[in-house]
Amino acid sequence: MDAQSHGDTPISRRLSQLAEDAEGSSVTLDWILAQLHERAFGLFLLILALPCCIPLLYGIPQIVSLPLMFVSAQILLGRTSPWLPGRLGAREVTTSSLHNLASRARPWLEKVEALSRPRLGGLTRPPIDRIVGVALVLFSASILVPLPGTNTVPGFAVVLVAMGLLQRDGLLVLAGSVIGSVWIATLLFAGATLASLIKGWLGL
Repeated sequence: MDAQSHGDTPISRRLSQLAEDAEGSSVTLDWILAQLHERAFGLFLLILALPCCIPLLYGIPQIVSLPLMFVSAQILLGRTSPWLPGRLGAREVTTSSLHNLASRARPWLEKVEALSRPRLGGLTRPPIDRIVGVALVLFSASILVPLPGTNTVPGFAVVLVAMGLLQRDGLLVLAGSVIGSVWIATLLFAGATLASLIKGWLGL
């Protein structure tokens, strides 16, 4: 799934090409999917997750989180290529947003590309990749939590996992999974603590 074969365009450059190929003032998620071809899973996860890495950004993370969850669930189910139902696929992204995303993300993606290499490949292939799919669904769901900064950490976790899948780098997949899992555990602990405090205040 989504291996980057030798000689393929680097991921950082591929995002710029996608923005350059966009026509008109906006494109749909279906159009983006159609441009990604055999690397669709990893690249689509990456494109959807990158805006979520921006701290204190509201609106966009909540818009992309549902498609992100949907695509992650397809990894869990063992699909070899992603698809979106009509309403999700028809969601639009402005061309200017694509250009901005590509230019802002490129320096960071280049750094990750320089450090990554094929290793721990079993984490990027069946059946382990289905477990990764479970983690991605949970990370995507946490992006929906309407609290300040809740999109940044899980967004970063998904970006690392997506880069790992694209580069066949199981270490990146593992790092992203650990970061996202710690974040989920922190949210659950904070929620349970808050619920306990509220019950104490109310005398329940």
